[in-house]
Amino acid sequence: MIDFVDLTLKERLMVLNWRNSDNIRKWMYSQDVISIEGHVNFIGNLLFSKDRQYLLVKKENNYIGVVYFTNIDFDKKSSCFGLYANPFGKMAGIGRVLEEICLKYVFDLLSLNKIKLEVFNDNLRAINLYKKYHFKEVAVKNINDRKVIFMEKIKK
Repeated sequence: MIDFVDLTLKERLMVLNWRNSDNIRKWMYSQDVISIEGHVNFIGNLLFSKDRQYLLVKKENNYIGVVYFTNIDFDKKSSCFGLYANPFGKMAGIGRVLEEICLKYVFDLLSLNKIKLEVFNDNLRAINLYKKYHFKEVAVKNINDRKVIFMEKIKK
């Protein structure tokens, strides 16, 4: 895993390309195309953040996806997370690999007890993946005229 603040220029541009792909953007709250300047500022702001971390995941010299953690709270022992696979790569089971990385990172490396997420209700592939890992639905809200499911998992 490579922290976004440590990415090379080439890697930063690759991640920007991923974030701007239709297959990734359609699952984000803001579906606007991200400018290079906006992307560089976003990464720059991560340098000073204690409650957010974005990581590029690399496996056997292949960039396979991104995992990210927001609202990291060591007092409450919880974090929100998200993930997305390389939209231009084809690797069977990549969602499971990224999910397992997220769970291990939050529960084992950060020693937190709760992991939370938000997912659009029409993202059935993601919802089914989260359910396989025993995430429970805790709320449903409308955000930007779309239904969003809030889920969480508590460490056993």
